[in-house]
Amino acid sequence: MDNDTSTAAPLPATIRGFLDAQESRDEEKALPLLTEDAVIVDVADGGEVFRGDDGLRRFIVEAGTQFTYTTRLTGVERDGDVWVVGHHLEGDFPGGTADLDYRFTLDGDRIARLDVVLP
Repeated sequence: MDNDTSTAAPLPATIRGFLDAQESRDEEKALPLLTEDAVIVDVADGGEVFRGDDGLRRFIVEAGTQFTYTTRLTGVERDGDVWVVGHHLEGDFPGGTADLDYRFTLDGDRIARLDVVLP
């Protein structure tokens, strides 16, 4: 995955750090950015729910690895307590392109929830 985060300037450091760690599949950098009871729901990929160290680690390390793709941030919005980060993906997955929203809910300076959804 090649991730262009050049439009990520307005994002909180925690979210930028998580996106960078996910891009490099670095669970050691990503996990401390999540709360102990964090939940990641990948609605865009069938609604799989990841929780606990093993589940969260699996999302960070394995999500999307069956494909080669690039991703570009398309926008950042704040919706109350939720930060919505738009992504445009192009690659060798079915359909070749996809738009996803990463909806981050923060608890202080850590991520309590991430929903990966189709906009």
